[in-house]
Amino acid sequence: MILIADSGSTKTDWSVVEKGELHQQIFTKGTNPFFQSEEEISNEIAQALLPQLGTDTFDAVYFYGAGCGFPDKIAMVHRALSKHLKILNRVEVSTDMLAAARGLCGHTPGIACILGTGSNSCFYDGEKIVSNVSPLGFILGDEGSGACLGKLLVGDILKNQMTPELKEKFLKQFDLTPGEIINRVYKKPFPNRFLASLSPFLMENLSEPSVRSLVTNSFKDFLTRNVMQYDYQHHKVHFIGSVAYYYKDLLTETCKEMGIQLGTIMKSPMKNLIKYHA
Repeated sequence: MILIADSGSTKTDWSVVEKGELHQQIFTKGTNPFFQSEEEISNEIAQALLPQLGTDTFDAVYFYGAGCGFPDKIAMVHRALSKHLKILNRVEVSTDMLAAARGLCGHTPGIACILGTGSNSCFYDGEKIVSNVSPLGFILGDEGSGACLGKLLVGDILKNQMTPELKEKFLKQFDLTPGEIINRVYKKPFPNRFLASLSPFLMENLSEPSVRSLVTNSFKDFLTRNVMQYDYQHHKVHFIGSVAYYYKDLLTETCKEMGIQLGTIMKSPMKNLIKYHA
């Protein structure tokens, strides 16, 4: 029996797999060692995951997570998992980018991209990630992500770059004031989650030229600043994540306009990760 986790900044999808088949699926809050301490990660496992598991003993645990790209962060998550789970053979802690690549490409070379709360991309040779343009997070990068779209939306709303009607609609729909938005972004934890939670407003109002332009330009930025640094002319580009999935029509249109060979668009890699590890 193995345990596979796909963890972004917003949620973690845990799958208990027995003999190659999904036995149990559990969802908890997202885990990111860049924003959380080892104690916080450990507490989330103890309080949110363990009570729902039928067992704490596994042959192997494969944890794919946002922020798990550096040795010290990998070690944090490894210790937190080992503290609460009895793992008989191996613990593998890797980036959510590798989960996306394995889920999207399997054993075939390609360009894998994440467009969810955050964004990321890589060139995958069928076995490992061989090139990765650093996403840099929602302040310096994360183009096309939910957090980046939310940031751009809030900026345009508060700087009166959208119609008064849209501004009023936005503030009323989320029951927010300009002051509350500033406080949530600059003083509260997980501003990326907050900003990403606002991005569905863009989907609801895509018929507005200003909204459509904002989303399209953010996708173009993602493709230009990330994807086009790989060999995109000879490999298909695959996408995973909630933003890619729900905006797939606009994303498809943008890729076509920029000469990108679009491959698969999926919401989650878990189904294919189960096949990969089986």
